[in-house]
Amino acid sequence: MNFGRNLKKCFDRFTKPHKSKIRFLTTKKTGLDGNGYCLENVRRYDYENFLATLLLKDSVRSTIAIRAFNVEISRIPYITSDDKIAAMRLKFWDDAIEKIFDKNNVQVPDHPVVNELNHICKSHKMTKQFFKRLISCRNRPRNQGFLTLKQIEEYAENSVSSVYYLSLEAKGINNVHVDHACSHLGKSQGIVNLLRSIPQLTREQAIPISQDILIKHGVSQERILRNKKDDKGVEECVFEIATLAHQHLEKARALLKSLPRDTKPFLLPGVAVQRYLERLRLVKFDLTHQKLLQRDNTLPIAYYWNYFRGTF
Repeated sequence: MNFGRNLKKCFDRFTKPHKSKIRFLTTKKTGLDGNGYCLENVRRYDYENFLATLLLKDSVRSTIAIRAFNVEISRIPYITSDDKIAAMRLKFWDDAIEKIFDKNNVQVPDHPVVNELNHICKSHKMTKQFFKRLISCRNRPRNQGFLTLKQIEEYAENSVSSVYYLSLEAKGINNVHVDHACSHLGKSQGIVNLLRSIPQLTREQAIPISQDILIKHGVSQERILRNKKDDKGVEECVFEIATLAHQHLEKARALLKSLPRDTKPFLLPGVAVQRYLERLRLVKFDLTHQKLLQRDNTLPIAYYWNYFRGTF
């Protein structure tokens, strides 16, 4: 294999505009087909996963559609200041999923993401419950935090691992070892997502650090938001949450040898998780440090290197 030639292809794939060859639905607002709409949304709001998904070859369309659905529902709590309005928007997606899986072939809402999901679910054997978990875990008041680390793990499992399970189903992969690895990777990535959300939170939103950890180190949510330099209590809280994420990532990696080769690219986002945790360690768990807020420009190379080696 010519590594240099393939590395150039990798750069081309990541740096040139991605044009979909699939014409499925065109939206009046954007002029994009359904697949193009999903690609653009994931590229814009879920960039690291977007890059990893481009290396899935024939599974790009289905995985992008699933991730676009996740983008739509995950953004609702952050773009809506009223819990009731947020619940109504989530209800739209819940109803859409019900209609997609309805055996009577009822008409689904005319939305590009819904149409893409409808196409995928009609072509593959998908589990409705995974879609429902993605929705239900987001249906919580903005000021409702987590009481225990276990609750954080459960949220991460529902909000991220479910995406991996659906992506594997769309590929027709049914392997207990892969599911186990995706469970741990999803928990790791979900926990990291919660940490990364903290700098953008307002005072009306609960801090995603569990009460048991805050009490253990005598830290209030206000101190987390203030994030004063060299606050050892805050550092210890973030360290404990980051350690939990790292433990789950290592458990996922420990299963690497038992995974079929063609399933490993689905776990490539673990590369971004590891790189973030390492940067977090180097800045002494300061979540607002500039190195954590800027884009990881060498991530495409890291993705391709791990793709080439069959690792994550």
